Amino acid sequence: MSWKVKADLIAGAVRAGLIVSCQARPQSPLYSPQAMALMARAAASGGAVAIRADGPESVAAIKSAVTLPVFDCHKRRYPESDVYIMPTRREARASAEAGADVLVVDGTARPRPGGEPLRDLVCFIHEELGLPVMGDVSTLEEGIGCVEAGCDFIATTLSGYTPYSQPREGPDLDLVADLATRVDVPVIAEGRIRTPDQALLALRAGAWAVVVGSAITAPDIVARWFVQRLKEVHAG
Repeated sequence: MSWKVKADLIAGAVRAGLIVSCQARPQSPLYSPQAMALMARAAASGGAVAIRADGPESVAAIKSAVTLPVFDCHKRRYPESDVYIMPTRREARASAEAGADVLVVDGTARPRPGGEPLRDLVCFIHEELGLPVMGDVSTLEEGIGCVEAGCDFIATTLSGYTPYSQPREGPDLDLVADLATRVDVPVIAEGRIRTPDQALLALRAGAWAVVVGSAITAPDIVARWFVQRLKEVHAG
């Protein structure tokens, strides 16, 4: 099956649905592939249409636990670059071999490790690994650039997390709407979506599907939100 057919099938499977990001930070008690597999099972039982994962070990564990499509962002830091989401072909190949269905790449304009152009990485994933690609972006211009580079999906994941994008308290619905009217691939809303109402607003803004992470799969972070809010009783 070609990557184009796979992209179309996955786009149909996730349309207007919830993609749950099953990731944990290293300091979290849930930082293990086994915990992420359990999170994926819970998400699937709640009606999620796909899972976003981080790295081959988690991908393999999740694929053994659920039948949903898995988007893998395989994060790895390199000292010479700020790009850490699927930064090189090495991470892409490892994710593909673990069973990922879509590979997620940093789609910003920032230099990649080794200086490889985004277009070349996307072409490698398509032609050598046979998989669709989702580009994580922070601006409209980056989203357009990702489509020109061949990405099959665009996600607003990095809005507010690059030095040149506007930090926000909630999801960047303006970017979702702008991308939805300017690109001809599915736009996935992701980033700071914490309530069902925000998820619905993202769909109404033109998102093809919605990714939710911390609000569902990071109880330590959610607990911190509550604790910080409760502390306001003593603030004045």
